[in-house]
Amino acid sequence: MIETFETASVTETEQIAEQFGQTLVGGEVVLLQGEMGAGKTHFCKGLAKGLGVDDVVTSPTFALHNSYKGRLTLNHFDFYRIDDPAEAEILGLDEFFYDKQGVSVIEWGDNVKDLIPPTRITVTIDKIGGDSRRITIER
Repeated sequence: MIETFETASVTETEQIAEQFGQTLVGGEVVLLQGEMGAGKTHFCKGLAKGLGVDDVVTSPTFALHNSYKGRLTLNHFDFYRIDDPAEAEILGLDEFFYDKQGVSVIEWGDNVKDLIPPTRITVTIDKIGGDSRRITIER
């Protein structure tokens, strides 16, 4: 199933993501795709709200992984700095992808594509001018 949305602001992007997050039941791996500045972290912030996370969600660019508690655990990954999937594997980060009590959200997943389960949800965010975005969710 493919859903497409167009948003005109960061707030609208987060609202779409919040609604999406409310549909998740645990065990999902969500691959966020989009160029730098497309709004992947803003999407993750909205998704976190949909999971009942009250914490401030920030990009784990330097930490690689942040975890947040809500009705499900949100495991947020940013693999921008990973050059070899073995780096993530050695750190055991791929084990989170199989957590049935959590949701894994992955930014820059192409850098670890061999570790990502084939059953995943892909969210692509495209800039279409100013703060406007096209969000495509493929389940």
